Amino acid sequence: MSKQKPKLQTQDRIAKNTDNKTSAGLAIPYPVLWLALAVIIVYFPTFSFGLTELDDTIFIRDFRAYNADMHNLIVSFQRGLFDAVKDPYYRPLFMDSMILNSQLSDDGQNIISYHVVNVIFHIISVILLFKLFRKLEIKEIHAFVLSLLFAVHPVLSQAVAWIPGRNDTMLAIFILSFLIYSINYSNSGKIKDLAVSALFLVLAFFTKETAAFAPIAAFILLVVVLNKKWLDKNIIIQYGVWVGCFALWYAARSQATTVSSGIASAHAFTDLVYRSPVVLQYIGKVFLPFNLSVFPEQQDTVYYYGIVAVIILGVVLYLNKEKNTRIIIGGILLFLLFLMPALLVPIELNKQTFEHRLYLPVIGILLMLSQSILLRNKLSDKQLLTGTIAICAIFVFINFGHQKAFADPISFWTQAVETSPTSAYANMMLAARLDQKEIDHSSALFRKAYQLNPKEKYLNYYYAVMLQKKDSVMQSEPYLLAEKKISDYYECDFYLARVAMERKDLNGAIGYLQSYLKRDSMNMIANSNLLLLYMDTQQKDKALVQAKHMQQLGLEVPAQILQQLGH
Repeated sequence: MSKQKPKLQTQDRIAKNTDNKTSAGLAIPYPVLWLALAVIIVYFPTFSFGLTELDDTIFIRDFRAYNADMHNLIVSFQRGLFDAVKDPYYRPLFMDSMILNSQLSDDGQNIISYHVVNVIFHIISVILLFKLFRKLEIKEIHAFVLSLLFAVHPVLSQAVAWIPGRNDTMLAIFILSFLIYSINYSNSGKIKDLAVSALFLVLAFFTKETAAFAPIAAFILLVVVLNKKWLDKNIIIQYGVWVGCFALWYAARSQATTVSSGIASAHAFTDLVYRSPVVLQYIGKVFLPFNLSVFPEQQDTVYYYGIVAVIILGVVLYLNKEKNTRIIIGGILLFLLFLMPALLVPIELNKQTFEHRLYLPVIGILLMLSQSILLRNKLSDKQLLTGTIAICAIFVFINFGHQKAFADPISFWTQAVETSPTSAYANMMLAARLDQKEIDHSSALFRKAYQLNPKEKYLNYYYAVMLQKKDSVMQSEPYLLAEKKISDYYECDFYLARVAMERKDLNGAIGYLQSYLKRDSMNMIANSNLLLLYMDTQQKDKALVQAKHMQQLGLEVPAQILQQLGH
């Protein structure tokens, strides 16, 4: 027995060396630099992009005061994402990235800096993916071409071109780093590797809840793909560390002012069943990215691309007679594992099937492709690289076309309506952003949105604003009141004040403006109107207080009014 064990180890080494030297005629110099260059070339156009007005305006413009205060780097760990106390999303490191990013410009709204950071994050993710594939003993040329596909794939463009998409690239950076160091520790047993892996896992948890699946992913790579013993000492120790990292995150989240996400609600299973066909849609977009959408709806996305894609994947895997079944199984599990959070999101909370959610799941598909006939055939490395570059050229062409939809609000919401025509929200958002010259088109979109879902959040508000732009002020009131019941949107009070003024109810207008200014104290028009109303209703004491308040805020008060107030 003492002679058999070394013999088996020697055979394993021979097998690995043979795999690494097969078709070793092509060595790629500086693969990391080539991958980084590919990302820069593909996403360079995004540096001139603005905002889409889907969440990015909230995190950059609405949170301008929050982002300006560096002390909020700590506060982010104590609050929800969109709302400090009424939000189910807990993403402190994403919020901190926006705070730090805002420091790169004087006014915190230098949009190019946000896009540059997004591209940098993608570059780091691509490089880490290449490193992970090498840790999984995938041949270097194969690891390179798979990482190159990841770098330029158009289905991932939303994670890069859309500023809030950085949450997924940040998550990938931390999870990929965690997986690499988990493998390192399982091989070396060094405390340094264990500590670094734990650090990156904690960072992943504080980036996005999807990180809860990262330890399972590590287990799959270690036990299923690398065939390590699940009761190995170095792996058992990691189990305890993973639990400790989760406990740390859970304790912090429990203390934060967030609300339940509803994932564990009675509707969760029903939502999961309803969303399950999305898996087929996502696979279709990975292999045949011809029906991409900035705002995809499940009912508006076709399935035939997914059916064809599954057939293609099955064929290229089946034809490879020397495939590593463990890697294929590991890839399938990783794909489904990282896709699970997208399937578990309550429909009531978010019903879109956003493509940036594929950022991590795609890694599982690429891992499967490492065992396909496409990579493990009789082609030379040079032929393989040439073929991959040809595919990447097609992907880059598609990527450039899809990127343009993220350039500005009109481009974004126009594409959203075209690809998701049954989305009331998309129709509403485009209608609200068309200018006065396109009022007829805007009205038609609003009517369509109202037919699709009259209770769509903010729809009644936008419809009322449209009516007021058409000088139908009194007709806007029922829609504004309806919106207050649906969402309690504070902007309704500003327009309700105009309704009250139209009917000569000055005290009612004062009440609405007071309510509005509690939520947006810096609005110049609202402050000025309130001051004038105090003057018109002979409430000079309140007018004087309001004038002083405006001066404290740095808002201009007309000299004529100050003279009347003796100030």
